[in-house]
Amino acid sequence: MSTQKNIVTAFAPETAHQGPLQPPPVALLDRYKGQEFEPIYSTIVTVSGGEAEHGRASGIARSDDGNLNVQLRLPTALGGHGGGTNPEQLFAAAYAACFHGALNLLAAKKKIPVHDANVQMSVAFGRDPVDGLFMLTADVRIHLPDVEKSVAEELVRNTERFCPYAKMARNGITSVVALAA
Repeated sequence: MSTQKNIVTAFAPETAHQGPLQPPPVALLDRYKGQEFEPIYSTIVTVSGGEAEHGRASGIARSDDGNLNVQLRLPTALGGHGGGTNPEQLFAAAYAACFHGALNLLAAKKKIPVHDANVQMSVAFGRDPVDGLFMLTADVRIHLPDVEKSVAEELVRNTERFCPYAKMARNGITSVVALAA
């Protein structure tokens, strides 16, 4: 049995000398006028099967830059042993982080202070009544203490339109599934 620990680092060691962490520039909100998808950032994460030769039950997920290296475990609710993260938690973390970042960018552009904002994401894995297989649902709760309710509601609506994860949840995602050469 592997004794590898869950390791998720906030930044690569080679970037540690660059000073305090800063949010991205508000200029990121400038509209793109191209005709084709324009990648700004790409990453590769590889999942291997681990001890049970099953990525979801005993896998390891590693990013190509080494910043993500986590053990995947089937939750006890699905008959597993738990003890590691799972796709639902990783998706919830990614969606919540993206939404939080988008929210803060939009707030900065409008000069709305959103101190202590947080995004709580609940992701459920369950049965799909349409095809009898599986599906995910997501419930996003945004906490904006000290922001007037009407301002907060407008900011959340705009963030939902802007955040790529919210857009993906609403419209789907362009995806290619193919056997590797």
